[in-house]
Amino acid sequence: MIPHQFALVQREVWEHRSIWLTPVVVAGVMSLMMLAGYVFATAFDKVIDMGIVGAQNLTTEEQRRAALTGALMGPTSVFFFASAILTIFYCLDALYTERKNKSILFWRSMPVTDAETVISKLLTAVVAIPVITFVVLMAAHLVNLILISIFISIEGGSPGFMIWKSAPALMFDVGAAMLLLVLMLPIWFSPFIGWFLFVSAWTKRSPLLTGFLPLIVLPTLETIILPTHLLWDAILTRFRGWPMITDIDPETFFDEDKLARMEFDFGLLDFIDVGRFLASPAMWAGLVVCGLFVTAAIYVRRYRDES
Repeated sequence: MIPHQFALVQREVWEHRSIWLTPVVVAGVMSLMMLAGYVFATAFDKVIDMGIVGAQNLTTEEQRRAALTGALMGPTSVFFFASAILTIFYCLDALYTERKNKSILFWRSMPVTDAETVISKLLTAVVAIPVITFVVLMAAHLVNLILISIFISIEGGSPGFMIWKSAPALMFDVGAAMLLLVLMLPIWFSPFIGWFLFVSAWTKRSPLLTGFLPLIVLPTLETIILPTHLLWDAILTRFRGWPMITDIDPETFFDEDKLARMEFDFGLLDFIDVGRFLASPAMWAGLVVCGLFVTAAIYVRRYRDES
C-alpha cells in the first residue's frame, strides 16, 4: 500500500499544480515586495544609516538572531495563510472535480481502491502541501537574507557580521520550528480537512458553499434554539489555544522581564512544545473526527453511481 500511496500522492502533486505553484508565487511576490521596499527606502538615507548603525551595535549573536527572526516572521505568516487557503480549496476540489469531469470512471478501472485514493488525497493535504510549503519557505528566507545582505552592502554595512555570522543558527532555529509547525498544524486542523474531503465526495454542486455553510448555520441554530454553544466551542477551539505553541499566555507575555530576555535571546523553538501537542486530548479527538469524515468520504465514493 505504501508504494501505491507514494505514487498516488505524486499524481496529486502533478495534477494539482497549484500545490507547488502557490508557494512559489508567494515567494516571488514577497521577494519583489522586498526589492520595492529597498527602492522606496533609498529616499530615506539618514534613517537607513541610523538603522544600520543600530543593527551593528547588536554585539552578541543572540541579539542579531533575534532581530533577524523578527524580520522573517512577516513572510512566514503570509506563507502559512496561503498554505491554509490552498489546503481548503484542494480538499474541496479533490473528489468533486473527478466526478464532475468523469475521470473517476478511468481511475476506477485502475488497480487502486477507493480507500487508497481518498487516503492519498488526505496525505496530500496533511503532508505533501505542508512539506512543499516548508521547502519553498526556507528557500525564500535564504533569498531574502541575500537581498538584505546586498542592501546592507550598498549602504556601507557589513552583511558578514550582521547577517551571515548568525545565519547558521538562525536557519536551524527557524527551519526546525517551521518544519514542526507545518507538520503539526494540519493534524490540529484535521477535522476540517476530513470534513472538506467528505463534502468534496458528497456534494453535487458548489463544494465551497456546502463546506462552509453548515459550519456557520448549525452552530448558529444551536445557539438560538437550545441555547448552547457546543458546536461553536468545538470549531473555535481549533483557532485558539494551539497546544503546540507554549509560553504565550497573554497575561504574562508582555511581562517586562520576559520581554527583556526575548530581546537578547529569542528562538522560535522555545515556543514549540511537541510533547504538549501529543498529550493534547483535543488533538486525538480531532484525529478521530477526521477519521470518521474520511471513512464517510470513502463510503460515498465507493457506492455512488457516477456512470
